[in-house]
Amino acid sequence: MAAVSSVAVITICIFIVIQLFHFVQQRRDDYAQQLENIAHSVRLPLSQAVLDVDLNETQNILNTLRPVGILSRAEVVLPSQITALSTHFPAGRPVPEWVTRGFNLPVTISVPLYSAAASPTAPKPLAYLKLQADSYRMYQFIVSALSTMLTTYLLLALILSISISWCINRLVIKPLRAIACELEALPENEISHHQLSLLAHHDDDELGMLIRSYNRNQMHWLKVASIQEENPSANAMSSEAQFMAHLQLRINATPAEKGFHLLLIGIESLRDGGGIGCPLVRSIKDVLSPDCLLVRLSHNEFALLASDIVRSFMAMRLARQIMARINAPQESEIVPLSLHSTGSIGIVHYDGEVVMSAEQLMASARTARISAYRQGKNQILFFEPALTEKIQERLLQENEILHAIEQNDFTLFIQPQVNMATGAVVGAEALLRRKMADGSYGLESDFIVLAEEIGVMGMLGYKVLELGCGILARWQQYGITLPLSVNLSGIQIQQHNFLPELRSLLSRYKISPGQLVLEITETSRIENLDRALLLLRELRAVGVSIELDDFGLGYSGLDYLNRLRSLPIDVIKIDRSFVSVLPADDIMVNIVTSIGKAMNIRLIAEGVETDEQRRWLLDNDILFGQGYFFSVPLSQAEFERQFHDQIITGS
Repeated sequence: MAAVSSVAVITICIFIVIQLFHFVQQRRDDYAQQLENIAHSVRLPLSQAVLDVDLNETQNILNTLRPVGILSRAEVVLPSQITALSTHFPAGRPVPEWVTRGFNLPVTISVPLYSAAASPTAPKPLAYLKLQADSYRMYQFIVSALSTMLTTYLLLALILSISISWCINRLVIKPLRAIACELEALPENEISHHQLSLLAHHDDDELGMLIRSYNRNQMHWLKVASIQEENPSANAMSSEAQFMAHLQLRINATPAEKGFHLLLIGIESLRDGGGIGCPLVRSIKDVLSPDCLLVRLSHNEFALLASDIVRSFMAMRLARQIMARINAPQESEIVPLSLHSTGSIGIVHYDGEVVMSAEQLMASARTARISAYRQGKNQILFFEPALTEKIQERLLQENEILHAIEQNDFTLFIQPQVNMATGAVVGAEALLRRKMADGSYGLESDFIVLAEEIGVMGMLGYKVLELGCGILARWQQYGITLPLSVNLSGIQIQQHNFLPELRSLLSRYKISPGQLVLEITETSRIENLDRALLLLRELRAVGVSIELDDFGLGYSGLDYLNRLRSLPIDVIKIDRSFVSVLPADDIMVNIVTSIGKAMNIRLIAEGVETDEQRRWLLDNDILFGQGYFFSVPLSQAEFERQFHDQIITGS
């Protein structure tokens, strides 16, 4: 409603402005015509007086124009644009500047004065009579017209609003209120078989459709209730039939939506009949999101439709949470013992690529659950065996990452950035490494993706920034001013507390401006590019330099490049995939180099591994490089030992 009102108000305002400009233009034309008439009434005597160079007579004629109320100025101007004579009018009242500019005020005309003997073919004016209308009169007209139109249209809008409100209340609100009052006053014993009466004059509209749909649903549930009363054993079958119908609807909607997962849960030693009131079932429902649908199929089997879970990794995580609830001890009311249930869970993923029916999907989930049951207690299996192994491996990696965070096993290794012509170290990049089981340090190729999936990328990103600032603070104590690049993830950039945390770190470690370089990967999953680009300017303002990594692999369209041109990017890094094919394939490197040079941005080549690549880059005016040809990533102590002389000298 607010949006409709806003559109209506804006439309009325635009219409008023258009009409106002039209009325003002008409009034300007009227004023100009009146000025023309006044000028022609004195034109002949004024021309003769000017021809005779009779200044007194000329002044007297101009003075006769003073009583004309429309005028605010009258003067005789020579062809050289020099004012010869003018008459004095009372000082006019001021007009707002926006009115003067908006409506092109004041209204002025200029009439040439000719001698009687002037040549009719090529007359030359002796002078010009310039008349100017009083702008305040026009201002009064504008205010009056605007007030009248505002009053008229607001009154019209009020009348229309009252009329529309009355119609809506009469045709929609009143019938809906009658339906609501009828349902609210309904006794409990009549709810199951209640039917709404069809409203007069609403047979074919939406209210009629609503009432007919309600009555049809009431009849359906009344039939279901009568079947259940006649055959109590049909409760489970009815639940399964309804669930299968819902599952089929979800399958049919999959092409327009994302995929989903179906979990079949078997619980051995289930007590209390497994109804909704069962403590174990209530415990399972506590870990489910509102979009999940749980239904009992038999005395120990449940089906779970996880509509909101698209990725198999998240489905396995949910299954493990459910299994933990199943295995939790339950207190028995019969004997003073804690009973432990066991279970088996089968999972099937549906993405719409292969068309399946609800029955086929349920059969696949049941096959997976039976296979899990045969493998032993508390097993979880996907219908696709290879997917189970992959998810189990991913969960193991998740546990290792979380354990590494708890044990503080992450550190930074440093790789130098060098001047490839002289070999001098001009910068360094900090690379995240994790302590492995054998005591070595490394990082899996899919580590960043996994960290983002399990939600620890923000925490790790802050840890990397803190470690990087610690290294820079140590270097500053020894007079080392070597800049250090630290990688940022797309998720970290989008966090609202990122900038305050960065400012806090820079202040705590007293990092000099330009020492910390934030390396932003162009291929990061940044949903709001405009906000990320705005953040770059804010980072630059706090004394941080910006490097753009993986340039050419992400958003490098024309629109992106146009915005990039105005951003404070200090360095563009040429991706290692482009450098690795040099010198045989140099097309992409040439493109990136041309863009960098056109924008006057420094270039650094990543992944330089051969002297042949180094020479090609130097021959093409790319001075700075980084890669295994110069040095592998080193621990902080080894880096400082190996490059001590260069970084001290460079400082």
